[in-house]
Amino acid sequence: MSDDDEPIFKRSRWGTNRYVYNASNPVGLALIVITVIFAVVMLALVANRAGPFAPPASPVTPSPTVSSWP
Repeated sequence: MSDDDEPIFKRSRWGTNRYVYNASNPVGLALIVITVIFAVVMLALVANRAGPFAPPASPVTPSPTVSSWP
């Protein structure tokens, strides 16, 4: 089923010089799965404003300053 000679990356069929993961290679398939899981987790964190996207615990409020204007 899987060939050890299959490359991990292969050229895109869209006519560009980009490379894409090769699902015929087990490592390429693992990279595809890891990328999708990572993207879903990051989108969930952004939507819930959790993790690195959480607002600061105590918002910094500006303190009143004394103006030098008369």
